[in-house]
Amino acid sequence: MRLDKFLSNMLPYSRKEVKRFCREGRVQVNDRPAKDSGISIDPECDHVRLDGQEIAYIPNVYLMLNKPAGYVSAVEDNKFPTVLELVPEEYAHFHLYPMGRLDRDTEGLLILTNDGAMTHEILSPKKHVDKVYFAQIDGTPGKKEIALFKKGVVLDDGYETLPANLVVLSSQNGKSEIELTIREGKFHQVKRMFEAVGMRVTYLRRIRMGKLPLDPSLELGQARQLSPEEVRMLGGK
Repeated sequence: MRLDKFLSNMLPYSRKEVKRFCREGRVQVNDRPAKDSGISIDPECDHVRLDGQEIAYIPNVYLMLNKPAGYVSAVEDNKFPTVLELVPEEYAHFHLYPMGRLDRDTEGLLILTNDGAMTHEILSPKKHVDKVYFAQIDGTPGKKEIALFKKGVVLDDGYETLPANLVVLSSQNGKSEIELTIREGKFHQVKRMFEAVGMRVTYLRRIRMGKLPLDPSLELGQARQLSPEEVRMLGGK
């Protein structure tokens, strides 16, 4: 990897700024001044310092965000704030993007990363990674609806969903709290599945992806980095 690419990826500086730092003698590689910002380094073996401070190599970043309602799962949007506006400042230069999406009014677990290979693997229809939601709905699902969800629900456009697991947590006065596990991510899928059986979702929160649960200590709008074990859990491993 080029030295300037490494430093601009790991730090909030442009390659132009990194080039200037090298000219000024502020950058060292293995305790030797690096005047040329274009030299090749092995980020896993070489020791790089800027102003005497060693720069740790973080090949990929994975943040767990407890997404609040009102934010869109996009890198940019002309109308609404995006989830990237919630990224802690120390990660802002990593060019992160959401792994999949949550609707603007949906809360809960959203992963932000710069790992394209992992994103493709998790979102691949062939992978069938579980996505678990908690919802409040207008309606009272019974055995008929549970069986229908388990078979696959035909949506308004004729698409039949993959089998889903519906668990009714509580029901009272025509309203229910449920937990739903799906293995795909069609547009507004959870809401459309319930609309297909004559019910309406009034609140929706994603609480798990793969084997990775939403950290209950994360407040709405907060994000933190995943541990290596949590990254493995994300893939259902």
